[in-house]
Amino acid sequence: MRYLHDLGLTAEHAFAAARALAILLAAVVAHMAAARAMDRVRRAMLAAMRRRARARNGELEKRAATLAGVIRKAAAAAIWLLAGLSIPKQFGFDLTPVLAGLSVGALAVGLGARTFIEDVISGAILLLENQIRVGDVCEVNGQRGAVAEVNLRTTVLRSGDGTVHVFPNGSIRRLANVTRGYSCFVLDLPVSRREDPDRAMALVCEEAAKLAGDPQFAPLILEPLEMLGVDQFTASAMIVRARLKTQPGQQVRVGRELNRRLKRRFDELGIRFPLPSRTLYFGEAADPLRAVRTQPNGRATGPTIGK
Repeated sequence: MRYLHDLGLTAEHAFAAARALAILLAAVVAHMAAARAMDRVRRAMLAAMRRRARARNGELEKRAATLAGVIRKAAAAAIWLLAGLSIPKQFGFDLTPVLAGLSVGALAVGLGARTFIEDVISGAILLLENQIRVGDVCEVNGQRGAVAEVNLRTTVLRSGDGTVHVFPNGSIRRLANVTRGYSCFVLDLPVSRREDPDRAMALVCEEAAKLAGDPQFAPLILEPLEMLGVDQFTASAMIVRARLKTQPGQQVRVGRELNRRLKRRFDELGIRFPLPSRTLYFGEAADPLRAVRTQPNGRATGPTIGK
């Protein structure tokens, strides 16, 4: 007590500091407990979704993880807000006038904070309509990447090179979910126009069937290859188009393996891929080319081509 008296403090101050410290520790414990409870909440939501929905487990797990993450952040914000309001009261600070002033200020700010409100409402709609989940591959306003976070105000994408892109939810005007339900690998195979198209298409279907029978890739493929036929002709090639339905997000892995197998198979059978070519036409009025081989002294020694 002597030390408190020397510092100009009383026992009431010490008790107030102890109560504030207890509130702070309680907030820390509550935050940790809420973080652990979110795992149980996620499992409970996942079990409820499995009973009511017919979607695949992977889709349900992503939705449950996204919702649990939003709830965890909201719970953490509520815990620390309550702690921040309770601690000053322990030292005798009356926050009622401050809160009244903040409410008036918040009203004034809210009139000009339509963007923030729009972001929050748009984020809530994204979550309720299940348009996007953590782990999806999406294209937002022309930028593609994996969804790293879905918050009430922002959506965070991480592109293939590791760049993080943050989009306010109210600014999302175009959203394309590449991994919703299933994905498709679209094969556009250029083949020389001199080859038999039926033979080329049959080989593509054969290699796709072998790939679907591979134990490593069979779980990733949902349906047999859909052969769409010869899609178009270019100057030196015909484009054979096919489509393969895969598990969400696995179309790149399956497509790369199919491309590798097709390259090896075509090389074995001697089926040629097109090479760039260009035809030069000089017209009827153009003079023929004339080539003459000369010696250093200027005398022609070789055959002459043309006139």
